[in-house]
Amino acid sequence: MSSPSNRPSLDDTALGLLFSEARTHGAWLDRPVEPALLRRVYELTKMGPTSANTSPLRITFVTSAEAKARLLPAVYANNVEKVRTAPVTAVLAWDRTFWEKLPQLFPARPELREKLVGLPPPLQERFGHQSAYLSAGYFILAARAVGLDCGPLGGFDSAAVDAAFHPDKSWGSLLLCNLGYGDSTRLFPRLPRLAFDEACRVE
Repeated sequence: MSSPSNRPSLDDTALGLLFSEARTHGAWLDRPVEPALLRRVYELTKMGPTSANTSPLRITFVTSAEAKARLLPAVYANNVEKVRTAPVTAVLAWDRTFWEKLPQLFPARPELREKLVGLPPPLQERFGHQSAYLSAGYFILAARAVGLDCGPLGGFDSAAVDAAFHPDKSWGSLLLCNLGYGDSTRLFPRLPRLAFDEACRVE
């Protein structure tokens, strides 16, 4: 399928997989996720744009029973079963010293590292959070693109997650995202969305 500019675009089937037919899942089939698929998700995620190519998103894929046992105490009660039964839970975090990777990620602008190091901590955090959250969106789309269902959630104690998975405090958790093959029989009807004219302006 081609767009009016003659650039290729996705067909309705692919758009449905990523957007219109995709759902947020909270119940999971008893089907494992192959480790190679997690690598594919990251390889797609990392290609999305971030500010100055800083790429501050860091991911811990929680797959083992031991790791899940460390994660569950940090999850709010209404989310525990969703996380417990998910084959994989990704801890999406930002690297608190993301600028240290800039010589590798943006070698043409070596001065950027020093500029970021010199920012006040609240501005450093804002800079890192913006691109990490942006990459979290890419992560969800990447997972859907390779055939996985997602269940992103924010109902957890980030300090407790960091104590369990980031004890050196170099990464700070932002979101959890369950991954696997969702049980579509357990879905609620899709909730409404705002119409274009309610949410958008063209000026």
